[in-house]
This record gives sequence, structure tokens and C-alpha cells, in this order.
Amino acid sequence: MEIRPYRPGDRDAVHDICIRTADLGQDASGSYADPDILPNIFALPYAELEPELAFVLDDGGRAVGYVLGTADTGVFARRFRAEWLPRVAERYPAPAGEPATRDEAMAYELHTPERMVVPGLDDYPAHLHIDLLPGYQRAGHGRAMMDTFVAALRRAGVPGLHVGMISANRPARTFYDRLGFHVVEVADPGPLTYLGLRL
Repeated sequence: MEIRPYRPGDRDAVHDICIRTADLGQDASGSYADPDILPNIFALPYAELEPELAFVLDDGGRAVGYVLGTADTGVFARRFRAEWLPRVAERYPAPAGEPATRDEAMAYELHTPERMVVPGLDDYPAHLHIDLLPGYQRAGHGRAMMDTFVAALRRAGVPGLHVGMISANRPARTFYDRLGFHVVEVADPGPLTYLGLRL
């Protein structure tokens, strides 16, 4: 097992891992009409726009997990709109009104990257996504991947990191608590809990 920088050849594996872990760590492929929208929001844009902060867990030449993110959420949201969204917007049109289905909710997220910029998180400009295939969870790989990501942020002089996690995802909350994250209160968190880590 090796944690190494993301390579373009990992794209399909990262795409697959994202879908297979997107439903509170479980397979989301049956939950959406087109589950490919998930990696196009939560994985691939990070790997392509900030590859220096994209790492995979490699098991014999195959990526089985990843951690990827951005050093500056505000800058990333702007780049997402300008550079990433034009590539995928036609395939996933924005909903005409209030999202009524899970697919429409994801399309809304895709078309509103500014939602990533949450007031109250200025001290924690970086954010990340981490996912491991089920057979590789609870074996210490997640902590090692986080250590790799945090070290890269520290080398870049980033002062803080945040994650926005579904509040009902108790295993994820336990994982972040063990890593030293703490709750950051924001005005309107919705279904998310925001956790921060000072670097």
C-alpha cells in the first residue's frame, strides 16, 4: 500500500471510488439517474484544477482511495465556475426551479460553486474530500492520507482546513474528531456540520 500523488491514469478509479462511497460511505450508483454527476462535483474538478493537492491510496497499481481538495475555497469556487463548469454544464443542466429530486439537487450544487464559500470559515480556507473503498476503511489508511494532505497544506503556508460533512454521518464525525478537528459555528449550516483544523 502506498500513498502517492494523483496521476491522470487514476481518473477512472477516482470516478468509481466517488460513486461507490457517496451515500454516507456506501454505494450511490442506484440512488441517481446519472450517478456520474457525483465525481463531476466532488472529485474530478479537484484532481484537475489542483493536482498538487490530490493523492491516492495505491494497492498494487490501482487507486482504492483518495484525498483531494483545495488550498483556498474562494479561489477554487471561481475556477470551478470559469474552468470546470463549462465542460460539464450541458450534460447536467441546472434545474428550472427549486430542486425536487436528488438528481436536481446535485445539478443545483454543480451549477452553484459559490455555495462552497461559507461565511465564518475565513480562518479555514482549505477544504477536502476523502474517500476509501469499503474494504480499505478502518485500517489506518484514512489517517495516513489525511497526514499527507495536511503536510502539503502546511508546506504551502495554509493556515486552516475545514470539512462540511452530513451531520448524520457519525463514522465520519468520529474520524475527524480523532484527527483534532473541532466544530466551527456558521450562520446557516443546513444539513451539514462544519469542522475546522488549524494548521
